[in-house]
Amino acid sequence: MSLQVEKLEHNMAKLTFEAGADEVEKALQNAYNKQKKNIAIPGFRKGKVPRQIIEKMYGPGVFYEDAANELIPVVYERELKAAEELEVVSQPEITDVNIEKGQPFSFVASVALKPAVELGKYKGVKVTPIPVEVTEDEITAEIDRQRDKNSRIVEVKDRNVKDGDMITLDFDGYVDDVAFEGGKGTNYPLTIGSGTFIPGFEDQLIGAAIGEETTVNVTFPEEYQEKSLAGKDAKFICKVTEIREKELPALDDEFAQDVAGFDTLDEYKADVKKKLTEAKETEAKREKEDKVIEAIVEDSKMDIPEAMINTEASRNVENYAMNLSQQGLSLDQYMQFTGLTKEKLLDQMKPQAEKSIKGRLVLEAVAAAENIEISDEDYNEELERMAKMYQMEVDKLKDFIDEEEAKQIKKDAAIRKAVDFVRDNAVEG
Repeated sequence: MSLQVEKLEHNMAKLTFEAGADEVEKALQNAYNKQKKNIAIPGFRKGKVPRQIIEKMYGPGVFYEDAANELIPVVYERELKAAEELEVVSQPEITDVNIEKGQPFSFVASVALKPAVELGKYKGVKVTPIPVEVTEDEITAEIDRQRDKNSRIVEVKDRNVKDGDMITLDFDGYVDDVAFEGGKGTNYPLTIGSGTFIPGFEDQLIGAAIGEETTVNVTFPEEYQEKSLAGKDAKFICKVTEIREKELPALDDEFAQDVAGFDTLDEYKADVKKKLTEAKETEAKREKEDKVIEAIVEDSKMDIPEAMINTEASRNVENYAMNLSQQGLSLDQYMQFTGLTKEKLLDQMKPQAEKSIKGRLVLEAVAAAENIEISDEDYNEELERMAKMYQMEVDKLKDFIDEEEAKQIKKDAAIRKAVDFVRDNAVEG
């Protein structure tokens, strides 16, 4: 067993792996054991054909592909783990696979290696002050959102349609005075101002009275999905059959008690202001961190291999697909709706992937330069944070964490400490 390393330009490397003939034989036997149940040869019961007979009939290479597929990940991970000085930061590109019965096994993996960072200025970085101020309009807007959440829908009979109303509508559509397919609707629910219908349609219903006919004249957009209607003038004869609206609760002490448990409206407003201020302070802190890290990256030097960016972008696509699935949408469906391909989506992810890589690399360099270490207490606090996030008990979480994952958790914690360090050492100016 051996690993040869040939370092190339731009932090790429050619890794040549080799394993002994005994491992090849074991993998070939495993491949035979998996496949024999599917192989039928006259004179033998299915699944009972000796390996030697199969190899004689189909050639000695009949099990080579399966054996190689078993060996590659095992040999790759084992040899890289032994070579602690190598930090591979991309998925391997496997080539030159050589497998033969009775002979050593070898293959080549092209990988990206973690780039060295020439750290620039990271203490005393100047950032523009980020003001934290909550206006009365913002307080009012937040309270109005809560009023909207606690509103009730009531039927209106004593006035005409206004913006924001929820109406029920009957309509008949005509182009050149001829009814067109899909242009008729009965008891159709529509919120005025929602933009659900053709531009200009909803505006013309404002002022309409219940039960009376209203003529709406519109032009279908040039890019309208039904090509036979695209760009054409149309007339709709409409009748509003029902008007409903949101009735907001009165803004008083009772509202404050019901919604937030405060005795008075003034107390509720003070709490809203406090929470908005805390949210803005958190956002300002995050924005300051981003600006400081961007400045450090700009002043540092590193050669990021394209394969490293591709790997990070692919990981981001996988995370995006996972988020979509939680919304009941597959990545294939999303691409169909948006017209994107996986390659285009990957390209869209690359700029953010590169930014993320550079930010992490400089923070790792800062952690090393400042000898930032993670104590057992820090590690346990990190586990408690993770357990709370995953809604698990800490002891149960520990059962899922192996040695490599523990190392990664400590690295992530050190990076967070590095973020705190550069932010706290930044100066406003």
